[in-house]
Amino acid sequence: MIHESIGTNEWEWAGKPYAAIRDVGRQNGSVLVIPVGSVEQHGHHLPVITDTLLVEAMVHGGAEALQDDVPVLVTPPVWCGFSPHHLSFGGTLSLEFDHLRQMLEDIGQTGLENGFDAICFVNGHGGNAALINAVVSTLGKTTDAEVLGTTYFTLATSEIADLRDSDAGGMAHGGEYETSLMMYLRPDLVVNSMINDGTRWDEHYDWGGDDLLDSGSLSVYRPFEEYSDTGDIGAPELASADKGERIYEIVTEELGALFTAIHEHNC
Repeated sequence: MIHESIGTNEWEWAGKPYAAIRDVGRQNGSVLVIPVGSVEQHGHHLPVITDTLLVEAMVHGGAEALQDDVPVLVTPPVWCGFSPHHLSFGGTLSLEFDHLRQMLEDIGQTGLENGFDAICFVNGHGGNAALINAVVSTLGKTTDAEVLGTTYFTLATSEIADLRDSDAGGMAHGGEYETSLMMYLRPDLVVNSMINDGTRWDEHYDWGGDDLLDSGSLSVYRPFEEYSDTGDIGAPELASADKGERIYEIVTEELGALFTAIHEHNC
């Protein structure tokens, strides 16, 4: 059965006939948005679809915040990411770096052929961040359209920090941030009975960062079991639906402002 919500929103690419997509693309300052997630373990209390579900919700919330005269379309999410560091826990599906890069380039290039003036990749998985940055350059050099990329949980970090109850490290993978969002957006997928005091982020190098709000200045590769026995890191026990609602409101407002700025710059 086809999901009944597809195409019910003005900004959804998937529910439109091709001519309607081209009509939006031809408008002055049109923006194509591509959410990119992953399917990977998030501990015992969150589903493996967490990153894809959250980035799609954030992008749709950002589009909903726009005025009607901002021509924006949002594609279906790219649901598989680059997650080799999670594979040992099971439940994770991962593409090779070059395969995902090529996929995003192909989706972006063919999307831009509909006349869009700009394209913005919005990422929802930390392991995709370097790849998104690379695609901004590799796709950008092949087109006259403006190519941009961001990771939603790097937006409005000072405002989000004011909401947190955890110390640094508590808003890491499957921690206070993501669990709060899931409690607000999809409480039916949160296994509350499996939420325990989480393992705090413990990176050997001080430059390695603390959590989603501070990724640090040093990149380090480690299999995830070196950080956690359960797969989550942070303080999921401090999460709440009310906190998730505030995080959602803050970040979607910021995304809406970003999409508007891209539109205005390309008019």
